[in-house]
Amino acid sequence: MQFRQQALNRLQSPEELDLPVRFARPQGWLTLSVTVVVMAAASVWAVTGSVASTVGAPAILTHGQGSYVLQSPVAGQVTAVLAEQGQRLPADSPLLKVRTAEGETVVRTVAAGRVTALAATIGQIISTGADVAAVEKVTRASDPLYATVYVPAQNAAAIPENAAVDLTVQSVPTEEYGVLRGHVKSVDRGAQSARSIGAFLGDSQLGEQFTEDGRPVAVLVRLDRSRGTKSGYRWSSADGPPFALTSMTLAEASVRLSDERPVDWLLP
Repeated sequence: MQFRQQALNRLQSPEELDLPVRFARPQGWLTLSVTVVVMAAASVWAVTGSVASTVGAPAILTHGQGSYVLQSPVAGQVTAVLAEQGQRLPADSPLLKVRTAEGETVVRTVAAGRVTALAATIGQIISTGADVAAVEKVTRASDPLYATVYVPAQNAAAIPENAAVDLTVQSVPTEEYGVLRGHVKSVDRGAQSARSIGAFLGDSQLGEQFTEDGRPVAVLVRLDRSRGTKSGYRWSSADGPPFALTSMTLAEASVRLSDERPVDWLLP
């Protein structure tokens, strides 16, 4: 009988016009408002916003001019080593004395720089053209450091001018002192071979290391300077490490690429 009475009531008022209209509750209006605001913000960002992406690549700190490998012009026995590793020498400085069949010969530096490696020792027999030292081209102690980043060739075109770069330096604890800041100075559009990298750095092993995944592109990064840090460069932390940086220090770089639009709009 209960259901019969409900059916009769519905027949008497099929459109339920006699019932009051229930408006949305305040909670419903709030939810709707938030949804509309979010959708509007998303639409604006889709039109005007961009997505920043980065590429990671190995890097090394240098003085920007590279190094050269000094080779012996004569064959003979090394009788004296006249320089030490880490020593800064002017051009045409004596480095080794070599006893040859014609007499004693002095092997000299080609250009001014800092001796980063010595491959010859007293008593060693060397041949003509043998590698005896690696010399980094730097004339003054105040010359600034740069970072050379070896970026995969497929990412080189996406690196904009003056792009921001963060460097995780191998000799600096990142969790304590943060990352080293810098900006792209130039991008070499030609891919580098292991031989060319080894010649620039004065170390053939580094050339092999930086080309393990293919021939990269060299990106020169200018390190941001700061008078408030011991190293003289800007870090993500306030003070950075309490010591100076040295060249030929390995690092890992994160290079910011060109911003990409999240949505490609197709116009009719």
